[in-house]
This record gives sequence, structure tokens and C-alpha cells, in this order.
Amino acid sequence: MKIKPWIEAMRLRTLPVSAAGVIAAAGCAAHYGSFKPVPWTICLIFAVMAQIVSNFANEYFDFRNGLDRKGREGFRRGVTEGDISPNAMRNATFGLLAATCAVGCSLICWGGWWLILVGIAIALFAIAYSAGPYPLSHHGLGDIAVVIFFGIVPVVMTTYLQTGSWDMLQVTLPVSIAVGLIGTNVLIVNNYRDMNEDKAVGKRTTVVIFGRKKMSKVYLINGFIALLLIEYATIATVPVLWQLGMLVYINIHYLLWMSLKNGSGKQLNPLLGKTAMLMLFVSVWLLASLSIR
Repeated sequence: MKIKPWIEAMRLRTLPVSAAGVIAAAGCAAHYGSFKPVPWTICLIFAVMAQIVSNFANEYFDFRNGLDRKGREGFRRGVTEGDISPNAMRNATFGLLAATCAVGCSLICWGGWWLILVGIAIALFAIAYSAGPYPLSHHGLGDIAVVIFFGIVPVVMTTYLQTGSWDMLQVTLPVSIAVGLIGTNVLIVNNYRDMNEDKAVGKRTTVVIFGRKKMSKVYLINGFIALLLIEYATIATVPVLWQLGMLVYINIHYLLWMSLKNGSGKQLNPLLGKTAMLMLFVSVWLLASLSIR
């Protein structure tokens, strides 16, 4: 069995998207003096595994539904190119989903049995993003789903599992939405690049629905709204010197937006990774700045 196609299927460049929310949550918990390394680590492992499940499912179901073609503009798809058999990808998807659920169940020790409902919602999202009677990514709902499941859910729930309280929402909720909006920008780059291919096969992403010009503006606006939300959550507690990190962020964001406007096709592949890394940078900044006491 060749390993490289499986690594490509994991889409390593985008994995910072799943890690970012959990890292930001570490800062939120530390801000309230409640950082707990064990549940936090489990949340991080769970989040990354869940994203890989979603990536595997996306590759398998897009192939099965005839939505992928050989020689596509985006990153190489192992199943479409014949490097991975469809059955192997299907088995890997649901096998990893089962393992992810097992990891998630260990968090019941810190949050209680009601977490099973959260886990079910996350598992359904991982598959329903690309599969089922109404795949979210095919009907312009992927962007909203990213805000919820890569922003609000990981930040708020990981913070709760460490603090055991909902009193942290004044800081955590705006931070979670900000992280989710930056994560949505990663999806926008992906769909911006694939617009022509998606349109040809009837896949209605927001870029297909609204067009590249409007969605490039959404990319820009998302970044500025994220900045405002983070400032709202941190301005009263984070030292002024640390706020320079947000100045760095917004300048990089603007430069990436310029690259989005002027790029097309495979030229946008590096931008996808850069947007994900910017999301990671913001989460690490939140961890560092909110940990200051």
C-alpha cells in the first residue's frame, strides 16, 4: 500500500483549521485560570481526527457521486486518480470515524453524558458535509457549517470541558465566531479555485451561487469582523503591546486577499495553506495573550 496518497487525502495543509479552535480554547481556559492539559489534549486529537474523517468522506463521496475529475485544479485526489480504491477509502472513513467517536467518549469524564449529543452532531457533520440526501457543501451551507464546527463548537466546548462553567462565554463566544470566520476563509479559497469545476457538475458552493467577486469581498470582510470580535473579547485584558499581534494579522490578511483577487486555478493552492496558517497564528496569539495574568 502506498502511503503518499493517504497523506495527501488527509490534506495536511488544512489541518491547522481543526487545531486552531482547540488552541484558542486553551487561551480562553487559561484566562479563567482553568487550563487542564489532559482534556485539552484529547479535544485536540479528537478535532484533528474528525477533520481527517471529513476529508476522507469528501474524497470518497465526491468520487462516488461523479463530482471529481482527473487532473483537477485542486490537490490530487487519490481515489479519483486511481491511487486508492473506493472501498479502501470508504472503510478508512468509517473506521476512523469509529475511532474518533471512541476518543470523544473519553471526554464524558469531564463533561458528562450529555456530550454524546455533541459528539453525534460532530460525527453527522463530518459525513453530511459531503454525503447524505442534502450534502452541506453542495448547497452553499459549508461556510456556515465551518463557523459552527470549526469555530463555535471547538472553542466553546473545549473551554467548557476545562472550566466546567458557562460563565466564560463573554470572552469565548466572540473568539469562537472569529476563529470560525477565518476558517470559512479557507473554504472560500478552496471553492474560489474550484468554481468552474463545481459549477460544471452541479455543486452549488457559495462561490458558485454568488460568484468570485462577491465571495472575495466576503473573504476580506470575514477577516475584519474576526479582528473586531477578537478586540472586543481581549481589549480590556490583553496588554497594548500584545495587541500588535492583531496588527500583524490584519496586514497579512489583506495581502492574502490581494492574492485571492489576482489568482486563479492552481495558483491558489499555496493561498489555501497560507490562510489556514494565518488561522493557526491567530489561535496561538490568543493562547499566548489570554494566558497573561
